[in-house]
Amino acid sequence: MSDHPLPIVPVDHVEPVPRRVRAVLDGRVVVDTTSARYVWEWPYYPQYYVPIGDISPEVLVDEGQEEHLDRGTARRLGLRSGEGVREGVAHHYVSSGIEGIAGTVRIDWAALDAWFEEDEEVFVHPRNPYSRVDALRSGREVVVELEGRVLARSSRPVLVFETGLPTRYYLDRLDVDFTHLVPSETVTACPYKGTTSAYWSVDVGGHREPDLAWAYDFPTRQLLPIAGLVAFYNEKVDLTVDGVRLERPVTTFS
Repeated sequence: MSDHPLPIVPVDHVEPVPRRVRAVLDGRVVVDTTSARYVWEWPYYPQYYVPIGDISPEVLVDEGQEEHLDRGTARRLGLRSGEGVREGVAHHYVSSGIEGIAGTVRIDWAALDAWFEEDEEVFVHPRNPYSRVDALRSGREVVVELEGRVLARSSRPVLVFETGLPTRYYLDRLDVDFTHLVPSETVTACPYKGTTSAYWSVDVGGHREPDLAWAYDFPTRQLLPIAGLVAFYNEKVDLTVDGVRLERPVTTFS
């Protein structure tokens, strides 16, 4: 049994998106819709499927190829940008056995420069309407170790509970031993927390373990309690909480 709640939405589930969704390419809005669909291509989070009429027609390039995909028959599209055509980054579903998909376009997230829900930018993928992300201050003692070396010890952590992921323990920087941490150039983003401001690898036992810890100095307003704190991948370090050693989970999302 898992030690945290798992996703419950089945693959191919479709729901309306109640939020205004916009996307930007080359500095201008090319997607603007209040009629998008959430489509769960896998259980953890959905993708946007956008009515073709809510996409600027001048950016769409029909590549003249029809493909039979898992969710129906679709015309393969490119997107015209100032750099040329971004080929094969979108699919217009002309038919589907799943209600709500026919007539929509599925665009690769990275093919557009930025996505917004209402007036707030969203990173990586749409936010799952069935997920909760809570940052709670705690008095539990958390010890982080790797190969017997204590990397951090804190009795004032902030615990982040995110549906489908193991609990993340964010620790005050004064409680972290930075003598073993080496700054990394890695940057990641999360639709719920924002973009990381720092990553660290760990030097122990004569070798370096890459990108084991991270921080969000400027998280989204919902996750403000983690601002400036440091978290370690549960999957890659040894965590002891209130004297109990936790098993390492297999998930590797921050």
